[in-house]
Amino acid sequence: MKFTILGCDGTYPDAHGATSGYLVTSGEDRLLLDAGSGVLAGLMALYKPEDLRAIILTHWHNDHACDMLPLKYYLMINKKTQRVLNPREKHPLKDLVKGNEFRFEDFGAPLTIGGFELSFLPVEHPVPAYAVKIRLDGRTLVYTGDVVGGEGLAQFCHKADLLVCDASFTTAQWHEGLPHFSAAQAGQLAKEAKVKQLMITHAQPGSDKALLLLEARQEFEHSIQAQKGMTLSL
Repeated sequence: MKFTILGCDGTYPDAHGATSGYLVTSGEDRLLLDAGSGVLAGLMALYKPEDLRAIILTHWHNDHACDMLPLKYYLMINKKTQRVLNPREKHPLKDLVKGNEFRFEDFGAPLTIGGFELSFLPVEHPVPAYAVKIRLDGRTLVYTGDVVGGEGLAQFCHKADLLVCDASFTTAQWHEGLPHFSAAQAGQLAKEAKVKQLMITHAQPGSDKALLLLEARQEFEHSIQAQKGMTLSL
């Protein structure tokens, strides 16, 4: 299983960057986790959209789903359709992209797509949002999406080979009411869940990424910072 970062900026893209979008591949099996600003261009540098088994949208905030709009045009022009797993709740952006181009399915019970075993967990965020777990050949990847907590989250992440976790704030910046984890909180989750490796992501442009990584590593040594274009093999 390979994990490729098409975009990892938080809220809006940095220069030459892209917001949330991650590609998970194994042979001919390919999944896209989120489709934020700039992600479609990165995807098309590697694959055609119809080469995906499915798109998984953790939630419908713009920085995780806005490239569904140009993707709708691509599918329309090329007479293709795409399977999309997403929260069942309504959202204005979801209404904008509804049509024959997308086959929407609500998150629910665990399922298998190609060789991937998928499961989902509701997490705390201002809109309905989910963490995603992907298993293949004894390896486990967990992507939290945007998160500030959630019942059973540590157990959901338990002993994952890679935990990709929202870590938007330093400890000094974080306070109650914010919709994202701090880097230290991401490290604490990784430690509690006993994962093998933590990747912190969703840093806003202009953030002190070195400090974010330092604070994550103070809680969990095996932490790395997400970078656009990075590929890991699990």
